[in-house]
This record gives sequence, structure tokens and C-alpha cells, in this order.
Amino acid sequence: MSVVRVMGIETEYGISVPGHPNINAMLTSSQIVNAYANSVVSRTSKTRWDYDEETPLRDARGFDMTRAEADPTQLTDADLGLANAVLTNGARFYVDHAHPEYSSPEVLTPFDALVYDRAGEVVMSRAAEIARAMPGVPEIRLYKNNTDNKGASYGTHENYLMSRSTPFTDIVAGLLPFFATRQVITGAGRVGVGQDGRGVGFQISQRADFFEVEVGLETTLKRPMVNTRDEPHADPQFHRRLHVIVGDANLAEVPTYLKMGMTSLVLSLIEAGVDLSDLSLVKPVDQLHQVSHDWALQHKIELADGRSMTALEVQLTYAQRCAEFCEREYGGDLDDQSADVLARWFDLLDRLTRDPMSCATELDWVAKLKVLEGYRRRDGLDWSDARLQLVDLQYSDMTAGKGLARKLEARGSLARLTTDALVNAAVTDPPVDTRAWFRGECLRRYPESIAAASWDSVVFDVAGRRSLQRVPTLDPLRGTRAHVGELLDRCTSADELLAELAGK
Repeated sequence: MSVVRVMGIETEYGISVPGHPNINAMLTSSQIVNAYANSVVSRTSKTRWDYDEETPLRDARGFDMTRAEADPTQLTDADLGLANAVLTNGARFYVDHAHPEYSSPEVLTPFDALVYDRAGEVVMSRAAEIARAMPGVPEIRLYKNNTDNKGASYGTHENYLMSRSTPFTDIVAGLLPFFATRQVITGAGRVGVGQDGRGVGFQISQRADFFEVEVGLETTLKRPMVNTRDEPHADPQFHRRLHVIVGDANLAEVPTYLKMGMTSLVLSLIEAGVDLSDLSLVKPVDQLHQVSHDWALQHKIELADGRSMTALEVQLTYAQRCAEFCEREYGGDLDDQSADVLARWFDLLDRLTRDPMSCATELDWVAKLKVLEGYRRRDGLDWSDARLQLVDLQYSDMTAGKGLARKLEARGSLARLTTDALVNAAVTDPPVDTRAWFRGECLRRYPESIAAASWDSVVFDVAGRRSLQRVPTLDPLRGTRAHVGELLDRCTSADELLAELAGK
């Protein structure tokens, strides 16, 4: 058991044009993506996304939803002709649900997930700057948040590769209490209560109020705490991809890092068959809402066995069981990131119990609350004051020099785990230890010969060959630099590469 597994983060960014509330968001989002693709990755801009192997309507409970039953937003395997770029770092940058979205390449550790998530922020910021400089394009603002406070929410999704042999019912049972309570560490904070934000107050999570059912296939309607999409982007005999839609978009680095690490550890518990049934909740969706609304962290959650616990106590139980399992499995040989995730998890739970404001330099919701309380004290503002919602929005602004979170970080008031050098390298370079390296390097080395790409294939269009050549990449741990680095180094053209692959 450790935090190491194939994982990634995909984030839809909020988009607006000041003074133009009714502007076509889909068109504006396309301007953002195309501006970046044409200016920064122009040589590879002809590369389309390969939808052929996608199955968004396959349900982990053992059936396929029909296309007639599905909401149009679920048909993510349909090419609508919107902007869609594949980047040399192995990521996908495209328009989804009228928002620009950055889907990071596959990585193996929570820290790398954080690095490539921050790289996505750089891509978005640069894309907006390039678009704004183009003739006729208005002032476009991007926000790394999850709601417009007018009833709409857009997602930050996590992806974790799991063993296919783990019963899905066990995954659901083990995750519902965890997801209902992990927001005390991973929440981004929000001014307003309810989906439309009209309720007065502050809450821990931006996404919590938008979830309505425990389990389901949808991602934009009747949002489930546990999503059942069975689209592994890997060999389905051995793998499933857990598609987590219940999280917030984090600006602080510590919660992004811990979100991926804590969840990976809990998934290891579930895969190992550890019994977590004693943590089952009564009405998990209601508890998700109530935990978010109680930023004093005193709400008592009703458990199925009649006990009651706070969210912090539920999280502490998960952390203890992960630590005990790691000790049994590894003793003193636990890898550094797993040990670090556990140490930070315990430390934050302890400090949140004693004084939540002591976590203001690490956790988004506490940092945001501290800033907002400062404005409230200085100007005598009630939580209903619209100025507080503007501060909330400014926290997530991706415009250089405007975003409040990045200002806090620059002055040392929000902890940083990465460096500019690591993040800037990740903007262009793929991770070396997953198949993303093959995808990204093929795009960099043979841009004129790549017709399409996806998570599990690269499609070549080579002059002189009568048909397109699909190279499958079903195994996320093959196609790494160690695996094919020498091969790509000696192949100066895509034609040579295909010949070598055919020979093998």
C-alpha cells in the first residue's frame, strides 16, 4: 500500500468577459484553446483527439446507458468540432461544456499530480494572454473555481487507476464517508449557500451543494458522490478508472497534494479488502452538504450503527487505518511521499481540531475565510454583502497579478511545495514514468506525422503509407522514457519508428 498509482486531474475553468454577460461561452472558450494551440504548439495543432476507444456511457454497475437516455453533456465521445489540442507534455487542452478544460497527463504520485495541475494553470494563463492580444478578442477572464454562484457548477475531476478485481460495491461503501468529510482538508471555500449561492454565509466546499445522489453515471445532472463511469483508458480486464467528480478546484498546493495522496491511500485500503463498514453514514449526500455548511467543524454526522462523529473524527479514523495498514505492510520501508501524506494528514486534522485558523497558510478554505473575515472586520460587512463574493471570485482569478491566491502565495502566506522551474518544465515536458511520455514525445518529435492521439493510442499519418497507423498504449506503465527512450532517440522519423515497432 502506498500513494503510488496512475492518477491525474482534469479541471474546467470558469470563463467570463467583463461587460458581456451573454457572450457565447463555447465560442470564447474555443478562442482560448485555439490561441494557445496556434501560438505555442502550432506545429502539432493539426493533431485531433481520438474518440474511437471512448465509452462514456458504460456503467461500472454492469450495463451501458443508451445514447437516447443520456444527457448530451454525457456524450464526451462525440467530436463536436470544438477546439481540441493535445500538448507535448501529454495533456489534453480542449473545450468541454462551454469551458476551457485542462486534463493533465497520467502521473504516478500525488506530487507529480500537483506539478502538472499547476502546469495547467500556466497553460490557461498564457492562453488567455495570447487570446486577449488578438484583434477583435475582448477581455477574457479565467477562474480556477467551481461555480458562478448563479446555479451553475463546473468540475474538477480526479482519476485513479484501480484493480478491476475490487468489487464496485466495496469502492462505494468505502468512499462515501471519506468523500463526505475529506472537504475539511480539500475544500476551496465559498461565499454563499445553496446551488445558486443565495443562502447567506460561508461554506467549506464549492461543489458540495451541487451533489444530489450517492451513486450514478451523470456528471452534470443529478451529480453523484461516486461516479460510475467505467471507462478505464487501459486494459479493462485488469483495470478500472475511478472518476472522482466530488472535489473542488484547489489553488493552494497542500490540499491538491493531499487530495490525491489521501484518496490513493484509502483506495489501497479498499483494494486490500479492509473492512470500513463501521464508517457507513446515514444519508451521505445530506452529510456532504452539512459538513460543508459548518465551517466551525462541530457538526455531528450520524453513522449507520447509531454513533455520531464529526467530520474531523471520521477523517482521523481513515488516517489511522491507513497508517496502521502501512505499518503492517511496510514497517520502516514506507516510501517518502506516502509517509509525508500521512504526516501532513494527521497534523492538519490535529490543528483543525484545536484552531482551524492555524491552517490558513495551507488550506484554501481557511486562507479564504481569513481574508474574508479581515474585510468583514475592517468594513463591517455582513455575509450577504456582494463585495465578499467579489473577493471570493478574485481568489481564483488566473489573470497575472490579479489572483488573490497567487498574491498570498507570493508573499509567503500560502505554502508552496513546487517550484517555478518544476512547473514550467511540466508545461512542455511529459512525465517520464508513464505512457504520457510516449504520447508527448511523439508529438514533439514527429508533429507533422501525428493525426490523432488519446489516452490509450497515438495515430500516425505517414507519407507513403496507405492508411493511418494506430499504436495502442493500453498499459499506462509502458511507453515510459526508460521503456522506449532509446527507441525514439534512434528513430529520426515517424516512418522509422513505425518500422521498428512493426519489427518488434
